[in-house]
Amino acid sequence: MKTTPFTEKHISLGAKMHEFAGYNMPIEYSGIIDEHLTVCNGVGVFDVSHMGEFWVKGPKALPFLQKITSNNVAALTLGQAQYSCFPNEEGGIVDDLIVYYYEPEKYLLVVNAANIDKDWNWCVSHNDEGAELENASDRMAQLAIQGPKAMATLQKLTDINLAEIPYYHFTHGAFAGEKDVIISNTGYTGAGGFELYFYPDAAMKIWDAVFEAGAEFGIKPIGLGARDTLRLEMGFCLYGNDLDDTTSPIEAGLGWITKFVDGKNFTNREALARQKAEGVQRKLVGFELIDRGIPRHGYNLLNADGEQIGVVTSGTMSPIRKIGIGMGYVKPEYSKPGTEIALDNRGRKLKAVVVKPPFRK
Repeated sequence: MKTTPFTEKHISLGAKMHEFAGYNMPIEYSGIIDEHLTVCNGVGVFDVSHMGEFWVKGPKALPFLQKITSNNVAALTLGQAQYSCFPNEEGGIVDDLIVYYYEPEKYLLVVNAANIDKDWNWCVSHNDEGAELENASDRMAQLAIQGPKAMATLQKLTDINLAEIPYYHFTHGAFAGEKDVIISNTGYTGAGGFELYFYPDAAMKIWDAVFEAGAEFGIKPIGLGARDTLRLEMGFCLYGNDLDDTTSPIEAGLGWITKFVDGKNFTNREALARQKAEGVQRKLVGFELIDRGIPRHGYNLLNADGEQIGVVTSGTMSPIRKIGIGMGYVKPEYSKPGTEIALDNRGRKLKAVVVKPPFRK
């Protein structure tokens, strides 16, 4: 298995380790619920160094990104980040990603760890424009410091005024005595906070500085288990569960990152525009269980007559709400919030209702 610069630290702290996307990653430390609540109420630190990073540079960078991604990269201002996806030719999604407008003619793409090779090959094979591509995934480390006390923690370590970085914007500069650290007001928890990108040789220095700065706020390391429950409570999609090569961004409710603007002829634009105009055969929805139970990936969703209308893509017991919550694809006529449906929990029919995420207000 691959390692991150923090792997030995996780092991020494007693984390439960497991393979994820080919990496030896911490799943939990003190327990998923405790870690989840730590992020919601204070501050927690996630090692997300397994994520992939590609630089896209040169005068052809923007034309390339306009073709290969669904969102309108031309609308970005310097220092702004954008959630997007790579559509494929069959109507599905190669991956979802974040695009950072770093400098004129220079962008950073952050992709999912499990898809690094797949995404890199996709970018290279579709680079007819001649953009300069660099796979920097092995030369960048990343920590996500999330929670309402994240800003107070990190502000101790930089002269950059973090309060002046808007949501989905970033800057780069000195942090914890290290140069050229990217400080991004982003994250996948819904609890607020920042993501830091830096060279691997600075990893432990930054880790130690962050934990010292956050000690007064009860800072804790957080595993991938709580990362999943946090993103699900917000209704954020996870690639491989809610998104994949067969799910279109329109079906997944990602029409807001699929921009049909003049001059942006991205992959499979015509078919996706037709979906948006004519409708789709299934829609991704959120739902809450009325009966006691926990929805799991792959469970069938039913109507009142017991007929299958869809399937669960993500599910858990909400640490905040203490009820079963989930997301899944259903036939469009069952997608309206308030619609009563049911979950087939290994033969038990559990009542549920369609809701609009986030589940955690």
